[in-house]
Amino acid sequence: MKMTMVYWKEGKFWLGKLLEHPEIMTQGESLEELEENIKDACLMMATLRVDGA
Repeated sequence: MKMTMVYWKEGKFWLGKLLEHPEIMTQGESLEELEENIKDACLMMATLRVDGA
């Protein structure tokens, strides 16, 4: 599933969130780290939703 990530740089960190799930927001010291962190956060949210259902 493809999602759209909006990202920007603030100080030394890249911040980003998913347009489809704006509650998922994270940061990274590089764009690569930000992308990995957003994937991890998305998987965690999906797991929590399934476990909490």
